[in-house]
Amino acid sequence: MKDLEHRHRGIYLLPNAFTTAALFAGFYAIVQAMNDRFEAAAIAIFVAMVLDGMDGRVARLTNTQSAFGEQYDSLSDMTSFGVAPALVMYEWILTGLGRWGWLAAFIYVAGAALRLARFNINVGVVDKRFFQGLPSPAAAALVAGFVWLAVDNKLPIRELWMPWVAFGLTVYAGVSMVSNAPFFSGKSFALGRSVPFWTILLVVLAFVFISSDPPIVLFALFVIYGLSGYVLWGMKWRKSRRPLPRP
Repeated sequence: MKDLEHRHRGIYLLPNAFTTAALFAGFYAIVQAMNDRFEAAAIAIFVAMVLDGMDGRVARLTNTQSAFGEQYDSLSDMTSFGVAPALVMYEWILTGLGRWGWLAAFIYVAGAALRLARFNINVGVVDKRFFQGLPSPAAAALVAGFVWLAVDNKLPIRELWMPWVAFGLTVYAGVSMVSNAPFFSGKSFALGRSVPFWTILLVVLAFVFISSDPPIVLFALFVIYGLSGYVLWGMKWRKSRRPLPRP
């Protein structure tokens, strides 16, 4: 009986190891940004995103979900997808805007904190097919993807318009996280379920497509995803405004 109680109160190693790795990647991104290595910082945020997507699925596959894991995952997300992207963007280009720069970074951080808090209290309430608001990893991918794209393609960051583009993107990502726009979650896709052969072929083609030019392709994909929720929201609003057919 005591052994069973000890197991119940214990911490599952495998899923929390992925969460710890994601937390380390977020911390590494902050350190690299402080050392002006912005490309490495942006890539680290994408690595954190991959690891964060794996911990929950590993927990479900191995039946090792726990309340501790949920709270640890949220704290890790706040670092990797809240603080890290805002600091990377601020250190890279927003610092030149003075108070407007750190205000944009704070709006992003506050949006991530509010997004994660709302997600935690709405688990089991909202439609699992959709996220309420832009998920924090996708928001981080928007910000980090822009940094990676600009550094890799040597965009003119000293141009007057460039910091304001970064400002607008950072604020957009922060506000979108606390919006009510529905973003597709992908949780309906189960790893343990058998899939047709063509699905595997599509996955292979997707890897090839992304590897052709990761900064451009990833940023473009997350821009599309970052707009998709508002498109879907608008379609639902338009449908609700249609008059009901008369009997």
